[in-house]
Amino acid sequence: MKQVEILGVFIGKAEDIGGGLSAARCKQRAEHRLWLWPQGLGQDEQGDARFHGGPERALHHLPSEHYAYWRSHHPELQWPLSSFGENLSSRGLSEEQVCIGDIFRWGDVLLQVSQPRSPCYRLNRPGANPELARAVQDSGRCGWFYRVLRPGFVSAEMPFELVQRSYPSLSVAQALQHFYHFPMERAGLQQLQLCPALSARWREIAAQRLRSGRLEDWSARLQGVPLEGVVAEGGRRYA
Repeated sequence: MKQVEILGVFIGKAEDIGGGLSAARCKQRAEHRLWLWPQGLGQDEQGDARFHGGPERALHHLPSEHYAYWRSHHPELQWPLSSFGENLSSRGLSEEQVCIGDIFRWGDVLLQVSQPRSPCYRLNRPGANPELARAVQDSGRCGWFYRVLRPGFVSAEMPFELVQRSYPSLSVAQALQHFYHFPMERAGLQQLQLCPALSARWREIAAQRLRSGRLEDWSARLQGVPLEGVVAEGGRRYA
């Protein structure tokens, strides 16, 4: 794997986005080092802690290369880094190159890839692009989340390197294909279910699809209708 360049670390405050909802969608660049806890970066906030953040989604990493795609498809919008609410922006790493369960060393911190991001309606931009969450999902340019194996101080200047790969047959891109693009293909669902490094939530959903032969309703997550906290098909909450 070629050298990874960290372009920025971003944190944000939750803000009202209307309709009784809040989001920390556009985060600000951190110019100083931050403590990275198992729950996430110090001073970073989530719009709704029930459905965002937590030990298996402590840090969101998005390749900066994706912005060229969005600028070409939607030149009418501004696309600064952190437009997708990512905590970590880099050059030289993509969903095809990163595998579920990969362990990265960032300074003295150890991170493990836990799952791809599930785009939600907080990405949508009424009046500009109300279907952005669906477009991100369809494009596969979702980025991924980490769990924190060893906490510590982090900054953009610290080296970032892969130190262990245990599941080379399940890249983040492949996980996205199995979960969203071919969501009822049994072989893909079985691979997701059997990967112990994948987040419990994604493994549970894969198992539910295999048992029921049915796909859960994505409308609450992608469109925000009904309002957040809705119980979707099968009793699962989405946001």
